[in-house]
Amino acid sequence: MKALHIKLWRDLRRLRAQVATIALVVAIGVAGFVGMFSVHASLERSRDAFYRDNRLADVFASVKRAPLHLRDRLAAIDGVADVRLDVVFDAQIALADADAPVTGRFMGLDLAQVHARRQGLNALTLRAGRWPERGQALEAVVNDRFATARGLRPGDRVDAVLNGKLERVHVVGTAISPEYVFATRGGAPDDKTFGIWWIDAERMRDAFDMQGAFNQVSMRVDTGASSDAVIAAADRLLGAYGTLGAVGRERQLSAKIVADELAQLRVMGTVLPAIFLAVAMFILNVVISRQVATQRSQIAALKALGYGDGAIAWHYIQLAQVIAGCGVLAGLGLSVWIGQLMLGLYDEVFRFNRLAYFTAPWLVAASALIAGSAAALGTWNAIRAVVRLKPAQAMQPPAPPRYRRTLIERLAGHRRVRTGALMVIRNVERRPLRAAFTVTGIAMAVALQISGAFWLDAIAHIMDVQFRQVQQGDVLIHFHQPVPRTVTRELRRLPGVIDAEPYRSEPVRVLARGRTEDAVLLGLEDNARLMRAVDDSRGAVPMPAHGLVLSSLLARAIGARVGDRVTVEFRLWHQTLAEVEVVDVVHTLMGMQAFMRLDAMNVLARDGDGVAEAALQVDPVALPAFWEAVKRAPAINSVFDKAGAMASFRQTTSRNMGVFSGILTLFAIAMAVGIVYNAARITLSERAWELASLRVLGMTRAEVSVLLLAELGAELLLALPAGAAVGWALAHLLMRLMSSDSIDFPVVIEPSTYATAALTVLAAGAASALLVRRQIDRLDLVAVLKVRE
Repeated sequence: MKALHIKLWRDLRRLRAQVATIALVVAIGVAGFVGMFSVHASLERSRDAFYRDNRLADVFASVKRAPLHLRDRLAAIDGVADVRLDVVFDAQIALADADAPVTGRFMGLDLAQVHARRQGLNALTLRAGRWPERGQALEAVVNDRFATARGLRPGDRVDAVLNGKLERVHVVGTAISPEYVFATRGGAPDDKTFGIWWIDAERMRDAFDMQGAFNQVSMRVDTGASSDAVIAAADRLLGAYGTLGAVGRERQLSAKIVADELAQLRVMGTVLPAIFLAVAMFILNVVISRQVATQRSQIAALKALGYGDGAIAWHYIQLAQVIAGCGVLAGLGLSVWIGQLMLGLYDEVFRFNRLAYFTAPWLVAASALIAGSAAALGTWNAIRAVVRLKPAQAMQPPAPPRYRRTLIERLAGHRRVRTGALMVIRNVERRPLRAAFTVTGIAMAVALQISGAFWLDAIAHIMDVQFRQVQQGDVLIHFHQPVPRTVTRELRRLPGVIDAEPYRSEPVRVLARGRTEDAVLLGLEDNARLMRAVDDSRGAVPMPAHGLVLSSLLARAIGARVGDRVTVEFRLWHQTLAEVEVVDVVHTLMGMQAFMRLDAMNVLARDGDGVAEAALQVDPVALPAFWEAVKRAPAINSVFDKAGAMASFRQTTSRNMGVFSGILTLFAIAMAVGIVYNAARITLSERAWELASLRVLGMTRAEVSVLLLAELGAELLLALPAGAAVGWALAHLLMRLMSSDSIDFPVVIEPSTYATAALTVLAAGAASALLVRRQIDRLDLVAVLKVRE
């Protein structure tokens, strides 16, 4: 074995603690990079296979009511390969385990195709039970996630109000659909209060008076054909029937949510691991540079024996590469644990036919290359020092540094500073780059923990704004068809109802400055209290007598400002067009929305004074009696129970985000330990002679420890505010990279989040300091004082 190889293994054994901590930081970066990208690849492969095997359509459109004979004209559109027509309606369902009725989306199912195993577009996959049969009983299959959340099994029976008629529905099976990988009414997890029910298509048409008609169309586009051209042709053909507008697969709600989640995973898998690898590069730079400084005589001897600069430089590169290699191997193992944990969480949210963890070979190669490059960059300064060092110069001790009076010593009050504190200040000020590296690394550990925990704060803020400020009512009711505004009188007579307010929501298309955007227009009563427009900073915004109020997301999308005139096109009913002045822009958090006073909206729509929605405030004590009355009200199509939705949302998001935040917290702790421990060990090796001398002069172990550890404490305290600032900036960067046109995710960081991150890193730093304190106590004074330095 060559001498340099023997030296390499001896150096690794002597630096084993520092090697382990640096490798841990590298491992975390590799694990985050490989794990998150593997989850991304696994989800993407499963999604694409599910969409392909179950023939998910490329274009979707909803209409008020259109005749079935349009199928031939839709199929004749250039580029259309297949067409599916459906009848889809929401209805309230009474479950035995729930006081409040839940909402079911009922869809027609062609039983002949299902039993012949030749389903067309958006084919279902049966997960349990059997397919429905024609007969006296109304049988249904239910989407798997809803059935799991509600404990429904084949053989269960529930009551549903279909078009005002109470029907007994027999659950015979559960299924998954590519159209509802993520089943939701508005983008939030809603498994307990919203489910998809497939029943016989003929029974569906009879129940909802849709004989010879459909209200939803799906189309598959030929390979190479333009989806935009198909969408435009479909809009022209369906326009007379009150269409909401055709959309491509990328804008279909379920597919869009899945795609947005994949995009966010890619961002997280790129930004966060890069921070860990950068910190590992900084630590390697300091460690290897210190190795060169303490092995001057060995380097001189090697050069005198004929080893060239390249061979010696390669020796130190190998040292860094071995450390990085250990980190890569550990990181690959850790990535499997992280990936499978996260994939398990996604398996509870998304339903695919198959979801298996998969790591692409290129990810392993890329992680090794990135870690190796980071290690090489981290040793660059040390390599330069090796090349420049002459044998005769290396045989001599290094020239002592030139000391000057520090800034604190030049200040008038420096004599008031105690000697120990002055020594710490001198050491920090005379090595500013090293101190800056340590402070930066610790600050990044704080920032990473903040970037993982702030999501919980942001979600809590969204829930507060949406459920407590915007929707101050306890229950939202949707009717089968528009009813007079005087319906609030009947609603107030229901058990426990304290107040009731009607409102109206209509799908519209808003045009301004040559841009067009689909949105929802809400008509609110003057001084509405139970359903309001709320600005995130200004609070509740009163509805103006005339004019339009735009949400900030919608205003930004169409480039509209206050004072502009925009065109509003109603998509259903009379499909009127009107030009309206924008009188205000409100910063809302959810969706593309516009607001008007209810009276003004009805005048604008020119379709009467009816409403189809109402917000209710209900006495909690009387809720059981209230729900019983709602279940017996045939005019009510569906309900939204705010308390149930909040509980479901909080349970799902808190668990998923809690796991993600916990992983980042563990990573931040490991990162802080690695940085603080390495900084302390390097400082100890540099100042061992000085500390031993102070021991010989009579200072105790505790006093000597304070001199060393106080410097680390000062760097920790400097890092905390810097970490808070970097965490705030990192949170904003992540939100900017993961921005969506459907939600304006706020960056909300509570003081408790900053405090928790700071205390966690402080505790990790204290634990690292205690480990180094043991090394100080074990100093061999005689051996240390013999060192030439």
